[in-house]
Amino acid sequence: MIDHAHDLASVRDATERLLTAVGKLDNASVTHASRLPGWTRGHVLAHLARNADALVNVLQGRPMYVSAEARDGDIERDAPRPLDVHLADLRASADRFQEAGAVPADWSRTVELRNGVTDSASRVPFRRWVEVELHHVDLGIGYELEDLPAEFTEREIGFLAERFTGHPDVRPTRLTDGTRAWRTGREGEPELTVSGSRAELLGWLAGRRDGSGLRVEGGPLPALPPL
Repeated sequence: MIDHAHDLASVRDATERLLTAVGKLDNASVTHASRLPGWTRGHVLAHLARNADALVNVLQGRPMYVSAEARDGDIERDAPRPLDVHLADLRASADRFQEAGAVPADWSRTVELRNGVTDSASRVPFRRWVEVELHHVDLGIGYELEDLPAEFTEREIGFLAERFTGHPDVRPTRLTDGTRAWRTGREGEPELTVSGSRAELLGWLAGRRDGSGLRVEGGPLPALPPL
């Protein structure tokens, strides 16, 4: 069972780690390229702040974003801001998300995210946790996939494996770190076994690594669809 209160606390902890790390940057380094193609670190920080507000919209029954164009425009507008403005916005938007999560509500209800995707409200805090942790890595400031909390890494591997389950373009695949296993891809008995550390498995599933650190039995490493 998903414990939304636990996940809200985990989001708060992850956000503090992020703010502490980002607080050590300077204005020039915010303009440097992130690990995401075409985005500076400022783009990543702007996205994180606006995503917090977007998930508040989701919890409160409004559209996540007014439109895809408005989402992209807000990120482009906010990316060039000085570091102190980014930090203030990140903290304020994170506080708004925590406040929305503290309101008594039916956490079993279905909510709508982007592009018609629906999910249980109880999983929204975990989705925010994913944003904070993975984008912290994307900043390229010394926080790596290997540094992620063990609970987070295990759950995100399971979440992404489930996301690709049944996808017609992904061969039936077994994933394992040597201690536990997940299944993904088309229906049927797994044709492939992909093994490696949890950081490497997560990196491949999340599009952060090319899979070269993984071992594959039964054929080539599948090409995963975009997230």
